[in-house]
Amino acid sequence: MNLPPKVTPRAFERLAEIGASEQGKALRVAVEGGGCSGFQYEIELDDPKADDLVLEGSGQKVVVDSISLPFLANAVIDFSEELIGARFVIENPNATSACGCGTSFSM
Repeated sequence: MNLPPKVTPRAFERLAEIGASEQGKALRVAVEGGGCSGFQYEIELDDPKADDLVLEGSGQKVVVDSISLPFLANAVIDFSEELIGARFVIENPNATSACGCGTSFSM
């Protein structure tokens, strides 16, 4: 069964820290063709659109468009702070392989 992606509390907290909702923005997570493994994630602050799936928490919103949704079924959207930098990360069970950059994957 395909479930919508989950967003961790840490990811929502990060959106609150950067004041996304105060700017009327949501974190858009999209999947596009391209990248070194066939697909790549596009993660940006954007305006929610009418056909988006909206995931809400801590007063913040994460949106996924209907075309990207099947690629993100059961995925977890998280925020990671490591030595190499802080970024939103996606743990995607649908990806059969991923590249080192973490933004590209294949299915």
